[in-house]
Amino acid sequence: MSRTLQSRRLSGTTFTGDQLTNALRTLDVNFILGGQIKGESLHKQPARLIGALAESDEARLRLSLIPLFLEHPQFARYVRSVAKKLTPQARLTLLCYYSAAVWLAQKYQVPNGSLPDYFSEELNLHISADPEENLRELANRHRTLSGMKINWLGTYQHAAEVWQKGLEYKKH
Repeated sequence: MSRTLQSRRLSGTTFTGDQLTNALRTLDVNFILGGQIKGESLHKQPARLIGALAESDEARLRLSLIPLFLEHPQFARYVRSVAKKLTPQARLTLLCYYSAAVWLAQKYQVPNGSLPDYFSEELNLHISADPEENLRELANRHRTLSGMKINWLGTYQHAAEVWQKGLEYKKH
């Protein structure tokens, strides 16, 4: 099924993969190629965008939450209220990807702001001063809570690497 046919329902509104991609691109989050829909305003509704990404059927759209928070740390103010409205699976995705963004921001010393740690207690994580250790702890917990034997640490790192390449692209 194409991205344009797949959709998400959040608060009674349907969003296609292309709409989500376009909103990300409008916000200078060049994590995913595509998205050519004109006149979209989803980028002006951060809470709806965050929720729609967390609920997406597409892994790459869910993963784009990490670069979204790295690029726009001011969106952290929406994450707790959005998380309360999500299904358990989408909530876990949001909590883990947001938490990954918290420690990736520390690891790479993101200049445009820091992200508060909202979820380490809820995720039952033992936080240290080392962001790399925190990412490993999160990856192990994510694997346990999701029941999916995925290399979550590599997944988080992949999102950060693609985001960094996007930063380089913007410089040139």
